Amino acid sequence: MSKGTINVSVDNIFPLIKKFLYSDHEIFLRELISNATDATLKMKHLANIGEAEGVEYGDPKIEVKLDKKKKELRIIDQGIGMTKDEVEKYINEIAFSGAEEFIEKYKDKDGKDAGIIGHFGLGFYSAFMVAKKVEIITKSFKDEPAVHWSCDGSPKFTLEETDKKERGTEIILHIADDSTEFLEESRISELLVKYNKFMPIPIKFGTKTETLPKPEGAKEDDKAPTKEVDNIINNPNPAWTKQPTELEDKDYNSFYRELYPMQFEEPLFHIHLNVDYPFNLTGILYFPKMTNDMSIQKDKIQLYQNQVFVTDNVEGIVPEFLTMLRGVIDSPDIPLNVSRSYLQADGAVKKISSYITRKVADKLKSLFNSDREGFEKKWNDIKIVIEYGMLTEDKFFEKAQDFALYPTVDNSYYTFSELKEKIKEIQTDKDDNLVILYASNKEEQHSYIEAAKEKGYEVLLLDSPIVTHLLQKVEGSQEKVSFVRVDSDHVENLIKKDEEQISKLSDEEKEGLKTFLDSVIPKEKFSVQLEALDSNANPFIITEPEFMRRMKDMQKTGGGGMFGMGGFPEMYNLIVNTNHELISEILNTKTEKKKERLVNQALDLARLSKNLLKGEELTAFIKRSYDMIK
Repeated sequence: MSKGTINVSVDNIFPLIKKFLYSDHEIFLRELISNATDATLKMKHLANIGEAEGVEYGDPKIEVKLDKKKKELRIIDQGIGMTKDEVEKYINEIAFSGAEEFIEKYKDKDGKDAGIIGHFGLGFYSAFMVAKKVEIITKSFKDEPAVHWSCDGSPKFTLEETDKKERGTEIILHIADDSTEFLEESRISELLVKYNKFMPIPIKFGTKTETLPKPEGAKEDDKAPTKEVDNIINNPNPAWTKQPTELEDKDYNSFYRELYPMQFEEPLFHIHLNVDYPFNLTGILYFPKMTNDMSIQKDKIQLYQNQVFVTDNVEGIVPEFLTMLRGVIDSPDIPLNVSRSYLQADGAVKKISSYITRKVADKLKSLFNSDREGFEKKWNDIKIVIEYGMLTEDKFFEKAQDFALYPTVDNSYYTFSELKEKIKEIQTDKDDNLVILYASNKEEQHSYIEAAKEKGYEVLLLDSPIVTHLLQKVEGSQEKVSFVRVDSDHVENLIKKDEEQISKLSDEEKEGLKTFLDSVIPKEKFSVQLEALDSNANPFIITEPEFMRRMKDMQKTGGGGMFGMGGFPEMYNLIVNTNHELISEILNTKTEKKKERLVNQALDLARLSKNLLKGEELTAFIKRSYDMIK
C-alpha cells in the first residue's frame, strides 16, 4: 500500500472545485459518465487498431447503481481501466487530461480523434461537489494488478492493490449530507435523461419489466408473460449521428418526438447538418409551426459535444434568427469553458454560425425549387424566421431573394423579382418609382384594400411584428422602390399619377370650409387636408403618414428611439373630399349646430372605419346616430 499527496498547486483545490469551477453541482454525473464513455471508446479504438491483443471489446455498457441506505452512488464501466502508474498520473495530477494525451497519441492519419470526450482533466473531481469521500476501483486492460484509490476531499489519498478481476473502472461516491437529493432514484434518472440521453455507450440504470408476446394457444384472459431487462436510459445511435441517406422522413419525425415528447404537432420540415471541414459539426434542425410571438419560442435547440448534452442556450453558435427552431447541434470543435457549461466565443464559433446560416438558406431554396406549392402552404408558419433572418443577417438576406415570399391579400405568392414584374406597369408613379402597397390587417384595413383593388392595384399582406424594419432594409437594397401601407393615404394619392381631379368648390368655399373644420375638429389629433377626389370616395378619410406610422411601429419593436425622437404622438391626417355631396351639404347648412353635428358624425364614421373610435366617444357616436334617425 502506498500513500501520497495529490499534486496540486494550492493547498486544497477541492473547495474551489465545489464552489467556483462548476456552475451547477448536478453536472458531476454528466462528467463521470463522460469519463466512463471515454474509457470505453478508448478500449474500442485500441481493439480496432490491434493494440489490445488478446482483449475482447465485447458489448460493454456503463452502469449506474444507487444504494440509498449506504448513501452510495456508483458508476461502473467496462472500458480501458487504469494501472497504478496511470492513476498516479491522471488522478493525482489535477488538470492533466488523459483524453487529450490519448487523442494526440492515437490520432489517425487524417488527424481525427476516436470520439473521446474529455478535454480538461478536471471532470473526475466534480464528484467532490456532492461526495464527502470518493473511491476508484480500476483494472487496466493491460496485464497489471487492479488498484483501489480513495480520497476524503482533502489533498491526501490512499492507493493500494485490490482483487478486481474484470477490466474497467468503478467510481464510488459517498454522498455528502448536503447533497442527499442525489440519493433519490427520480433525481438520478432525471439527470441521466437530461445529460446522457444520447451518449454513444449504453447506460444501464436498474431494471424494468418488459411484457412478452403471449405464447401460441394462450387464452384471451391469460396474462402476457414478463421478464426483467436492463433499463437502458439512452439512445446510443441518435439520428444526427447517421448519414442523411440512412434516414427517411419517418425517422426524422420519430427523432423529433424523442427530443420533444410533449410536442404533438409534426415539424414542417428538417435540415440535416453534416460537415467535417474546416470543423466537425453534425445535427438536425426542425422548423416547427411558428407564431408571430418571437419571445416565447427560443431555447429549444440542444447543444451537444460528442453526444454529451451541454446547454439549450445556443446563442452565438446558432444565428439569433434560427434560435426559434428546434433540434440538435453536436460538435467536438465547440469551444467551451472549463466546466463544459457554456460557449466561449472565438473564430470557430463564427465559422460554425456562418455555416449553419448558409446550410439553412440552401435547404430553404431547395424546398422552394422542388415543391413551390408546398412551400407556399408552409409560408405563414415559417415566415417569421425567414423575415427575421433577412433583417439580421446580410448573407441570409442575399440568399433569401430566391425563396422569400410576398403574399397578397388574395393569397397569391410572389418572390420579389416576380412581384416587381407583375406590378410595374400599373404601380409605377409619375416619377418612375415603383410603389408596393401592403396591408397589415385584412379586417381593419378592408375598405382601403378594396379601394386599391378597384384601381387594379396588387396589395400585399405583411403582418409580422418586424415587417416595418424589414421593409426599410428591402427599400435600402433597391433603387426607386418604396413600400406604402394601403391606409397611409387616400387611394388616389398612394401612387401619384399625372392626372388631377378638379374640385367642385371654389377657392372661397374651400377657405370657408377649412376655417369651420379647424374650429370643430381637434387640431392635436388631426391635420385637415382638403382634396378633390372622386365623388364616390368617402367624404372624410383618416390616414396616417407612412413615415410617422413606421417610426411608431419600429418604436414598439425596439427601434423607435434610434432618432432620439422619443414617443410619437397619435397624429392623423383627415382628408376631406371636396367633391362629395355631403361636403356641399355641410357648406350649405345654415345652422351652426346642425353643421357641427354633420361634421362630428362624418368624422366619427371615418374614425370607426379606422378602428379609432372607442370608449366614451363610441358611446356618444351611437347615441347621436340614434338621435339622427328618429
